[in-house]
Formats: sequence, structure tokens, C-alpha cells
Amino acid sequence: MEKRISGHTGLMGLFGTPVGHSGSPAMYNFSFQHDDLDYAYLAFDVNVEQMPKTFEAIRLFNMRGGNFTMPCKNIAAELVDKLSPAAEIIGACNVFVNDEGVITGHITDGVGFVKNLEVNGVDVKGKKTVVLGAGGAATAIQVQLALDGAKEVKIFNIKDEFYERAESTKAKLADRCPECLVTVEDLDNKEALADAVNNCDVVINATIMGMKPHDEVTLVDKSLFRSDLVVADTVYSPEKTKMIVEAEEAGCKAIGGKGMLLQQGAVNYELFVGKEMPLEDYAKFQAEQQ
Repeated sequence: MEKRISGHTGLMGLFGTPVGHSGSPAMYNFSFQHDDLDYAYLAFDVNVEQMPKTFEAIRLFNMRGGNFTMPCKNIAAELVDKLSPAAEIIGACNVFVNDEGVITGHITDGVGFVKNLEVNGVDVKGKKTVVLGAGGAATAIQVQLALDGAKEVKIFNIKDEFYERAESTKAKLADRCPECLVTVEDLDNKEALADAVNNCDVVINATIMGMKPHDEVTLVDKSLFRSDLVVADTVYSPEKTKMIVEAEEAGCKAIGGKGMLLQQGAVNYELFVGKEMPLEDYAKFQAEQQ
């Protein structure tokens, strides 16, 4: 048993299914130990039906905070006491913080993404953006871009079940962020996509395209890339997707998805304990383990 675990150790955790592959316990437990904080972070495999009992346990054990992953993000938003502005708009949360019995749900996918842009020298305020995709992470990014002052968010998605979600996001943001122009287009409309990319500052892939087995797929033709365009991906494996490689070759500022994960973890950590996550030391630790 680790010496730092005691009778006073506070519990945090990840809830969802499957969770066995998650790197969150290693990341947070390293950070707690690094900062000499008396917490432990575990992963709990639970489904949607078990979430009401999960919240009973969170309250009973007075858990300080934790994370929700699929498929539990939407039901979690119904079970918390309060929601952050972004989580309220989206109707989902991936983080909770327990302040003396009051549980607040946050959604940090979009925050982590925007923070990663900032780390790479890109401020979204006043920018025209194109977001490919309308799934969970894509929606969080769209909402955060609007909340952080983007001038335009042009959403492109195929005509599937997520297209309606994109239309709903557009309607919500028209009410909450009227100064941001949000539009929704069919991803199969290549002419509209080309026009949007030609007239935007930042293009973002928030789909699974670029990830195996789609690693040879890119949704933006490389002929559209130009040196003053920022191209960002949410896919982190491979570290450089085909889109990112082609963007680099065209002289774009190209930003891969790995940093988004780290920045999201850092945002969560600050919500949990009020400290900056030791990202550099954790990166060194990871490198030593490989």
C-alpha cells in the first residue's frame, strides 16, 4: 500500500463504461502525490441505470470530485445540483465538484480544446471558425468557442442523428451567445465547406476521421490550406493525423489533439484542488515509463 493512503484520504473517481483503459487514474494520482495532496482517484465501471445509486455513493462518501465518461454524461447532468453555463447549454457533464454537499457539473472538453489553442498561441476571440462534427466533443467545442467570443462557428456534419443536435446547438447559442453567428451545413456539401474554410481563421476536426481505421481519411482537401490558417484536430492517436501532416506541409499552424487531453486534465485538476496540474513533470514521468 502506498504510504500516502491514510484514514483521511479523500476519494475521487471516474464513472462510466468501459473505464479499464482510462489513463485518468494514473494522471491524477501522480499529480496528487507530486503535490502532496491526500486524495486517491479510482475508476468505477457503472452504466446509466446505476447512476442514481452512484450519486448516492458520491454523497455518502463525500467525494470531492471526479469525472463522467460515456454513456453517463447526460444522465449525470440531470443528477447534479448545479451546472456550469456550458454544461447547461449542452445538457451533459464530464466533471463534478462537491462543495460541502452541493455538486456542480462541468463540461471541460471544449475548455481543454480552447486552452490547447491558447498554449499554441491562438486566441479564439473574434475568430471565424469551422467545426467538423456534431458529436459530444464537437458540441462542447462549439459551445466553448461561442462562450469565449468567437465571431463565427460554422458547423459541418453529415445528415445523421447528430445533425439535429447541431441544429439544437445553433438554436441554444443564438439565445445564449447572440453575438456569435452559428450555422449548420451538410458535410457532403463540398462547395459550402470549401467556401467556409477559405473564409475562416480556424478549422477544427472533431470527428473520428484520422483515427484508425480511418487514418488515411481527411475531411478537408489540402488545396484549401493556406499559411495564415490554423488547423486543429481532436484526434490524438496517431499524434499527427493526415489532416495535420498536410496542414503542416502547406505552412499552416497545425495543432494535434494530444494537447487537448492534457489541458482538459489540467482544467479538471484545478476544479478539483485549486492548483495547476504538474503537466511537465507528468509528461517526463510518462516518458520514463515507456
